[in-house]
Amino acid sequence: MDKLVSLCKRKGFIFQSSGIYGGINGCWDFGPLGVELKRNLRDHWWHTFVTSRDDMVGLDASILMHPRVWEASGHVEKFHDILVDCKACKKRFRQDHLESEICPDCGGELSEPRTFNSMLRTRMGVSEDTAVETYLRPETCQSIFVSFKDIASSTRVKIPFGIAQIGKSFRNEVNPRNFIFRSREFEQMEIEFFCHEDEAADWFDRWQQEIWGWYLAIGLHEDKLRWFEHPKESLAHYSKRTVDVEYEFPFGWGELQGLANRGVYDLTQHSQYSGKDLSFFDAERKERYLPTVIEPSAGVDRTVLALLCDAYDEDTVKDETRVVMRFHPKIAPVKAAVLPLVKKDGLAEIAETLEKRLRRKFITYYDHAGAIGRRYRRQDEIGTPFCICVDHQTKEDETVTIRHRDSMEQERLPMADVDAFILKQVSVRDIF
Repeated sequence: MDKLVSLCKRKGFIFQSSGIYGGINGCWDFGPLGVELKRNLRDHWWHTFVTSRDDMVGLDASILMHPRVWEASGHVEKFHDILVDCKACKKRFRQDHLESEICPDCGGELSEPRTFNSMLRTRMGVSEDTAVETYLRPETCQSIFVSFKDIASSTRVKIPFGIAQIGKSFRNEVNPRNFIFRSREFEQMEIEFFCHEDEAADWFDRWQQEIWGWYLAIGLHEDKLRWFEHPKESLAHYSKRTVDVEYEFPFGWGELQGLANRGVYDLTQHSQYSGKDLSFFDAERKERYLPTVIEPSAGVDRTVLALLCDAYDEDTVKDETRVVMRFHPKIAPVKAAVLPLVKKDGLAEIAETLEKRLRRKFITYYDHAGAIGRRYRRQDEIGTPFCICVDHQTKEDETVTIRHRDSMEQERLPMADVDAFILKQVSVRDIF
């Protein structure tokens, strides 16, 4: 983890927020490479689960919502952690994390447990005396339930169907830790899939298969993934069944995504609290009912961390250690680097023209500084899957060398074919 965190800062993947002021715990900024990695991940997820399906629609809801939403959802009453303080080292711990988090060299006396609501509060209004207290949303799913009736009527969808959303959530974590794994501001990729109760178990199984396939499609190694079934006694109050996809990080197994059968809990609660009928008339069944909800909910930041951990590798080339980020080409922040063999003899000008052409289709990088081998290493370290070398033969026959990151093998291609060759391997859409 130390090597990875260092690389992320050095190469511009992830920085601590407000770093020049000493940082702020549990908040992170995604730099030029990190923002592209994150965007590619979101695009891949959205294409896989939304735009390529005929049973899914999207939503981008407001982060701020009516305070009653969080009363109806149970967050005001039940979204609490149990905290204890160590009287010796003054550290604070969640009681359920005590065994894994407490400093083994301390052994101090612990305070009495107390409750702590982990929602972040804010106030809306033009003056302090009239401002209304509300919360930054702790999860994205409630906005889907609240918008369910508007979406169902405006799109004329039929059950079974899903509503997908990617967005920020906020939790006042007691003890943010493990880099971006547990933070106070994070992003979710979430689906609420509405179906008849009779079909819920079948849809749960289908979603399990599709989720697993997606993690393999973005390049994670299968031997680093596993399912965790929550025992009935530890299920959330709304859940009939929950399973998690976990990844083996350097610090241990951690959740990437939850898959839950939420039943009709949320629509029932919002119907009662709002006074609005959120039932759905199923024309095929000729029946009006509250649909059961199957919820696949993934953490964007945690998946980014898994991709970084999974991609990081070191090998030896000519007695030198090569650091290489083996991202799947569809996820890699930079898709191709264009490198002139030397800056003279017109090669730099040809390379610059080629790079500008490719830049209109995918993220590229141009570099002419230093020996070509050193430039290859720089691209390996940020995970660029293809390097295009413009050399003297290019001037003769308009071909270039494509160097593959993982194998370091090279092949010769006509310069006119480079766009299609790379697009076929890096596009998240099946355009060929």
